[in-house]
Formats: sequence, C-alpha cells, structure tokens
Amino acid sequence: MIIPRNLHLQTIENLLVDSPVVALLGAKQVGKTTLATEVAKNWNGQVHIFDMESYKDRQSLGDPLLVLSQLRGLVVMDEIQHLPEVFPTLRVLADRPGRPATFLVIGSASQMLLRQNSESLAGRIAFHELTGFSVSEISSEQAGKLWMRGGFPSSLFAKSNERSNQWRRDFIRTFLAMEIHQFGLRIDHKLIEQFMYMLVHYHGQTLNEAELAKALGVARPTVRKYLNLLEATFLVRILKPWSGNLTKRQVKSPKIYIRDSGVLHCLMGVATQRELHRHPKIWASWEGFIIENIIQILGKDELHCYFWATHGGAEIDFVVIEKGSLRGFEIKRTSSPKITPSMRIAMEDLNLSQLDVIHAGSRTFQLDERIRAVAADRLLEDI
Repeated sequence: MIIPRNLHLQTIENLLVDSPVVALLGAKQVGKTTLATEVAKNWNGQVHIFDMESYKDRQSLGDPLLVLSQLRGLVVMDEIQHLPEVFPTLRVLADRPGRPATFLVIGSASQMLLRQNSESLAGRIAFHELTGFSVSEISSEQAGKLWMRGGFPSSLFAKSNERSNQWRRDFIRTFLAMEIHQFGLRIDHKLIEQFMYMLVHYHGQTLNEAELAKALGVARPTVRKYLNLLEATFLVRILKPWSGNLTKRQVKSPKIYIRDSGVLHCLMGVATQRELHRHPKIWASWEGFIIENIIQILGKDELHCYFWATHGGAEIDFVVIEKGSLRGFEIKRTSSPKITPSMRIAMEDLNLSQLDVIHAGSRTFQLDERIRAVAADRLLEDI
C-alpha cells in the first residue's frame, strides 16, 4: 500500500530548485527510496539513479568525478553512507556554472553521522529528514493504529497486528545484527540488542549513563557510543534539557525516547491495544508519540527541541524555540486536564509565550490567558 507523502515530496522538490545537492535522510525502511522515485518521476529532464548498496553501482563510480561530471539532469544516489568519499566530488560538481546536474543523495544516517564527510558541501547542500508517518498524513480514524504500530509504512499498513509486530521484530533484529555495521563501528550486535531492550525502561526518563553502563557491564564511553549511533540512525531521540539563567537548580541530564512508538511497543512485548492499555509504560509511550508528532507538525529540528525540569519538581514535558521565544507543551493522558503548580512555575520562570496541555479528551479549550487544553485528536488543527 502506497500512501502519497505530498508534503515531503513538495519540500524535496523545492529544495532541489534552490540547492545543487539535497540530502534526504531517515531511518531504514521509512520510505526514502519510494519518495525519491516520486521525485524522479516528476523531474523534467534526464534522471540517473545509483544504489550504493549495489556492488555494481559502487564499482561504476570507481572514479566518481569522471563519471558524475558527464551526467546531466537529476542524479539520485541511494544509501550514500556506503560511499562517503563521494562528498568532495559533489562539492566540485556543485560549483560548476549553470548547474548541469542536481544531486539528490539518500542516507540512513543523520546529518550528525555524515557531517565529517559532508562538511566540504557547506552552503551547497540542503538536508531534509523523512520520518515515519505522522498524524498530519493519515485520517483521524487511523491515529490509534499509528500509535500502536508506529509510522514505518510496512508496519502501519500491515494486514494484521500479527504481521505488523512480526515486521517490527524482524526490522529490529536485522538492523542491529547487520545494518548497523555499515557505519564503520565494530559493535557486538547481541550487546546492542540487549541495550535497546534496556532503553525501554528509560523511555521518557532522564538518562543515567553510569547506571546503564553498570547494568550492561560495559564502560561509560561504550554507552555513549551506542547512544550516539542509535540517535544518528533515527532509532532514539535524546531530548536536551533547557537550561535558563535561573536561581533554581535545573536538571541537566537529557531525556531519552525510542522514536517510533511501534518499535517501542515491540521491544515492550506489546502486540495489541489491550496489552498496551494494561502496560505500566503506556503513559511514557503516549508522551513520546505526542512529542514526535508535535515535532513533525511544527517542522522543528533537534536544535530547537528541549524539556525543562528543576530539582524541586517543576517540569514541562516539551519546550520549543519559536520566533525567539519559548513555547511549552505538557502531555497528560486524561480527558479533564487542569493547570498544575508546575505549569504556573514554568510560565513564570521560562516566560513561555504559550503552554499547550495535550490531553486525551475531545475538545480544545482555554484554561488560562496563555494556557490551552488541546485535544490530541485535534493536534494537527490546533497547535
């Protein structure tokens, strides 16, 4: 089942007009190649496609400058992390007058992991992340399924919960056992799989690397390496704490979330809505799901996303920088949200422009002058 991803498609096409090189990044199996195929179909001119997972295509680019300099139109290079040495060549080609070719490179690693190789393209490359499906791309009737199964297309649109869960199990096992080695790091796949299962217990909580290292039986730098890799391959989100110039002692450790709710539920051993509603991590699961969707709806990147907490107990689940001010989001799985002392403290200490309390009810309504209760079912329309 192919669902058009028109917003992402339009964004990529606009970026290709403005930039000689566009990087389309996202997790494995999230639909990057399908989206690039749609871009290629709409391209007015020649299209050349290279798959860097193909030995034949990698061999054909033995001398990338010689080969690529002869091409005109759109050049698509899939799974670019397999040929990182091509980036200096793209810088040379991007500077040619008249731009004879435009390059769409596709990668399963974040800008952070590709940065060392793509630095030479500064000012010439635009980045766009393709996430799993969000509430902005599906009907409201499918929102529950999206939360349960996650946003990976093969999981979300599987014919049954059993097939969806099997796909996620296979994805986790295959990625950790095979795919992760393509990034040049020697990692015991059994150890990092155990690490992923441990992260379920930390989902939505502040990160304690020392505690994780002790539990896993490894050094703390190893935990940091694992976290960096899982973050760079879009499996986890490390949410930084906002640290304002306040007299209060503020929490300085980041929070961690497994980004795809379906992957989280698979790691939790949860296969149905009924099992999810009985699981003690349901609140943290819903919080992470809402945060990911807010990020997609607002179009924010990691540099503008935070949480805030003090050692005195005041906390706001999610804070974004918007138009030079801070905007807060508190996530409550209740149908009757109320203003809490913690919200009052955050409004005053952070001088929030607005605080939205995302709740499980059906109505959006005002709680106070700058505080709204926003129904999760109306997230797209009301935030």
